[in-house]
Amino acid sequence: MHIAISCDHAGFELKERVKQELIEKGIKITDFGPSTADRMDYPDAIHPLAKAINDGEIAFGIIICGSGNGVAMTANKYANVRAGISWTAEIAELTRLHNDANVLSLPARFISEKTAIECVDKFLNTSFEGGRHATRVDKIAISC
Repeated sequence: MHIAISCDHAGFELKERVKQELIEKGIKITDFGPSTADRMDYPDAIHPLAKAINDGEIAFGIIICGSGNGVAMTANKYANVRAGISWTAEIAELTRLHNDANVLSLPARFISEKTAIECVDKFLNTSFEGGRHATRVDKIAISC
């Protein structure tokens, strides 16, 4: 498995902890930054990750900011990206199961490290259910 990961300054510490957890499990990580907790604008780190997911270079991503919203909004600008914000493992599971999310967005200021890792584990170990959900997912992306 190969996972892309990125964040803004508010998500930096959690990104580093999640990244370490994944590396310890033998998962290949591509870190799109940042490399420090210095203040930065989240789109600068999220666009490269979202482009890699959109273009099929990497199958799954994890993005983190204070609320999870800004990074998710940025990532979801790409037609082939489905980023879902999760603050519980159950929601992370449902984003995969029902929405075929390929990017997990975590709100660093609102969840514990333990909960974040539970969300990541559930997200990465859940498959898309398909069926009636596939029809809905197929209607998400638009072309302009």
